[in-house]
Amino acid sequence: MTAGIFSIVTTEILPIGLLTSIGSSFTVSDGMAGLMMTMPGFLAAVSAPLVTVATGRVDRRVMLGVFILLLALANFLTAIATSYWLVLVARVMVGITIGGFWSIGAGLAGRLVPAECVGRATSVIFSAVPLGSVLGVPLGTFIGDLAGWRTAFLVMGCFTLAVLALLLLVVPPLPSDRATRLDLLGAMLRSVDTRFALVITFLVVLAHFGTYTYVTPFLEQVTHVSPGLITVYLLVYGAAGIAGNFLGGSTVGRHPRATFAVAGALIAGATLLLPVLGGSEGGAVALLIVWGVAYGAVPVCSQTWFAKAAPGSPEASSVLFTASFQATISIGALAGGTVLDLSSPSTVMTLGGLAAALMVLVTWAHRAGRSSWPKAL
Repeated sequence: MTAGIFSIVTTEILPIGLLTSIGSSFTVSDGMAGLMMTMPGFLAAVSAPLVTVATGRVDRRVMLGVFILLLALANFLTAIATSYWLVLVARVMVGITIGGFWSIGAGLAGRLVPAECVGRATSVIFSAVPLGSVLGVPLGTFIGDLAGWRTAFLVMGCFTLAVLALLLLVVPPLPSDRATRLDLLGAMLRSVDTRFALVITFLVVLAHFGTYTYVTPFLEQVTHVSPGLITVYLLVYGAAGIAGNFLGGSTVGRHPRATFAVAGALIAGATLLLPVLGGSEGGAVALLIVWGVAYGAVPVCSQTWFAKAAPGSPEASSVLFTASFQATISIGALAGGTVLDLSSPSTVMTLGGLAAALMVLVTWAHRAGRSSWPKAL
């Protein structure tokens, strides 16, 4: 499961490290190239509930295999694309994969390990998110610099096929034990805790992907980092993200509000300070480390809020988590690209930092008395 999500996350955010080279290949602006991040998120948000409900009675291992195969095909199509619209078609395929695989896979830990190991298993599964940053994106960027961005997607496609073989070999049959229905999702949306999880997830993911999608242009134009060194910067960020994932996973169960708020505050601080201190390489690296630790905790924090809102429906909570997360990735990437084309990378960072700061204020303004699990807060 971790390998599958790693391949998905890496494919989804690989364009971040290759944004300028892909854009120049098709003569499109950096903001227009950001559509490669926008398309998968919107499709994932739509496909998460639709695909999960439509395939509710199908063995979950079979569906996971179908989605991974689709992801491999998307990578291969990107590698051979002769025009930018074909790249966007491939990104649509990536979006469908994200919506389906995440919705099914994010809540499967309870069916794969004993009850006492579910928390640890969930952290391991979610470690694929920062691992995609620490290994996948820097390695893909390195391959792109060395042999061209098409080669990076070709290699990713081959890796995804290997993941498919591994998934079919070692994951046991997972017959659907409780089909997710649209009325169940509607009932969850009427919950105060679910709506609060949606709001804070929206704000922090908007802040992150509205800025991180365009971190390469920032490093090139403001920090004046050479293309080869950008891989190192992304590697440092990803390593910090792994630490943040396990730190967040170890504390969010006991202190969900504080853990999420601290993560949002660190993202706000890092992105607001980048225009001020990011002109120097040392300042940029230090702030990327802080940013990486903070964002590493975000997915597990968000998933925890959704899971607590509907403890009896893990797959339904995963659907809402996935749909909200991916929709906001798209909105953030689109908003950041628009701001970038109209102004500068520094403005993008500043506006993202303000969104993260607003998330912190909303989190602390939410009163424990309105939650169904006040003792944990």
